[in-house]
Order: sequence, then structure tokens, then C-alpha cells
Amino acid sequence: MTLTPTRGSDVRVRRLTTTLYGYAFLEDFILLYPVYALLFSDTGLTVWQISSLFALWSLTGVLLEVPSGAWADAVSRRLLLWLGPLFTATGFALWVLLPSYGAFAVGFILWGIGGALGSGAREALVYDELERLDAADRYARVMGRARAAGLVAVMAAMALAGPVFARGGHTAVGAASVLVCLLAAVTATRFPEHRSPAAGPGSWTATLRAGLAEARADRSVRGALLLVPAVGAVWGALDEYTPLLVRDTGVADGTVPHLLLLIWAGATAGSLLAGEGERLGTAGLAALLAGAGLALAAGSAADTPAGLVLVALAFGGFQAATVLADARLQRCIEDTGRATLTSVAGLGTELATVAVFGGYAAIASGHAHGTAFAVFAVPYLVTALLLVLTGPLRSRRGIP
Repeated sequence: MTLTPTRGSDVRVRRLTTTLYGYAFLEDFILLYPVYALLFSDTGLTVWQISSLFALWSLTGVLLEVPSGAWADAVSRRLLLWLGPLFTATGFALWVLLPSYGAFAVGFILWGIGGALGSGAREALVYDELERLDAADRYARVMGRARAAGLVAVMAAMALAGPVFARGGHTAVGAASVLVCLLAAVTATRFPEHRSPAAGPGSWTATLRAGLAEARADRSVRGALLLVPAVGAVWGALDEYTPLLVRDTGVADGTVPHLLLLIWAGATAGSLLAGEGERLGTAGLAALLAGAGLALAAGSAADTPAGLVLVALAFGGFQAATVLADARLQRCIEDTGRATLTSVAGLGTELATVAVFGGYAAIASGHAHGTAFAVFAVPYLVTALLLVLTGPLRSRRGIP
């Protein structure tokens, strides 16, 4: 039986998305996530030593974010997607085989390298393959589902980490994490890739210069690059403080994980609904950000468990808006610099996240966590206002 072109295209899209969802799930199905701080503490590390490891991890990502994106444009994006989990697996193996500050530091560097290799490469590969199949309009829906798969993986890892740890300790949890990383690498080899990497000496630096030149020359690209961190950085940083927000509502510590699942469920729903949000356009995206910002302010300021429902709705809105901002960026970029500029946006998000951490510490040192969360709703209202004000300009340039 011969497939019609449309049906054949659907089959190829299905292969791409199935691989993507599996890869996204495996990337975050790491049983070490909930317990690696315990491993550091049990090894005898001080709080300052543990904090220095986190700083080293972040610094690695910041330094490699843009160069890795340029490399993805210069060589094979699929290559980077299967190399990344191998670096991460090596780092996790070091943690459980040679538990010490030095091994933890090297492990975090390797984990940072692995994350940087995939940042930008995955989005660029998926968008280009969908565009080749005349399905670029599905990008937001596909990436939203991929993010949802990652969130589900985190929740599943949180549920399984306890029983596995109880039976085999850090060794069992670490071994399971290494195995999952290896499975992610194998899954990445199934990604289709039909683009031709840049060739010749200096191709890496040439793609980097070309990508940055595109951002300088095209105002719409610059705007899309700024929108990604403006949408994703604040709520991404606030997520780290949600346990403290929940506990401040007066619930018992044993109830905190259950209410955290409510917030995670909201973010997951936002991922799944992101595809529908692509119809909103600029004005709709502004309304989504404003509504989510108001929900965050009201829910966190309420200082009650019931208010966390609004926080969950806000996180769902922010997650959907994050996917939509990424989709808008991909539509603006020319193929040759896609991974490079996606990594530039990722670097902006990393730097903005660090700034939010500092601002949160300053506010929460003298006020309740609910107050700090409410204050950080303001950037979303400002971003929404700027989107409304620049809407006419975007429309004249053909951007919805």
C-alpha cells in the first residue's frame, strides 16, 4: 500500500514527536534529583560547600550556553542531543562511586556541559524538522507536550526515589539515574535530522557571528530574544521557593508535598494547553501574562492553602506563555542560526534567573514568602503592557 504524501508526512511527524516525548521524559526522570542534597550532606559537605557546587553548575551553563548553540548549528544537532546525556551519566557515576567534594564538583561540571549541549539544539532540530514536513504550526503544541512529559517525569522520580533509596541507598538511586541517562542517549539517536551542517574551518565561529548578526539586524528577533527570559526567568526561579510558600500557609510539613503536586499539576496543564494558546496572538499573550501575574499576586498574598489554587493557575499560565515565547522566537529566526539564537535566549534566562534569586533573597529576608511572590508578579504585568504597546509594530512586520 502506498502512502499519500499527507499520510506519509503525518507518520514522520509522529516519529519525531514520539522520540521527543520519550527523550524529554528520560531527561527529567532522574531519581537523584530529590535526594542528591542528602548525598552531599551525608558525605560531610557544609552548606557553603553545597552552595558552591550549585554556583559551579550555574557558571558552567552560563559559559557554555551560547558556544554550544553555535556548535549545534555548525555540526549535527542530533549528535549533541545524544552526547549530552552521556556527560551527565558520567557525572552521576562519579558522585556515587567516589563521593567527595572534588567528585561532586566534576560531576556538576559534566552535568552543566550535558545540559548546555542540549539547550538550543533540541528546539532547533524539532522546529526545522516540523517545518520540513509543513507542520511548523504544530511547534507550540509539540513542545508544550514535551515540557509536560518532563514535568510528569519529575513527579514520577519524586515518587520512586523514596522506595529505591530505602532499598539500595545512594548507590541504587545513582545507578538508576545513570541508566536513565544512557537510555536518553539511545533515544536521541532516533531523532531525524535532514539539515546539512556547516562545513569548513572556522564554521563554528562563523555560525556564531552569523547568528549574532541576525539579532543585531532584525528588531523582531531582538524582541523575541528578550521575551523568552522575560517570560521564563521569574517563575522558573520562584519555583525553587514554592515549598517555603506552601509551608507559610500554615499546613503541616507532611502536607507540603501534596500541595506542591497541585502547583506542578497546574504547570503541566499549561504545557498541554500551549498549542491552543498559539491562536492568541500578541494581545492574547499579553492578556495571558497579565492574568497569570494577577493570579500569582492574589494567590500568594492570600497566605492560605486555598490561595495556592490561584498560584497553580498562574504557573500554568506562565508555562504556556514560556512555550509560546519560544515558538515566537523560532518563527523569527532563519534556519542557519536557530540553535545559536535559542541559546542566546537561554543565556538571558539564566542570567535573569540569577538576578531573581538575588532579589527574592532581599525581599524575603524582611517579609513573608507570600509577599515576595506577589512582588514578582509585577514584571509580568510590565511585560504584558510592553507587548500591548509594541503590538501595532509587530503587526506591521507580519508577526501575530
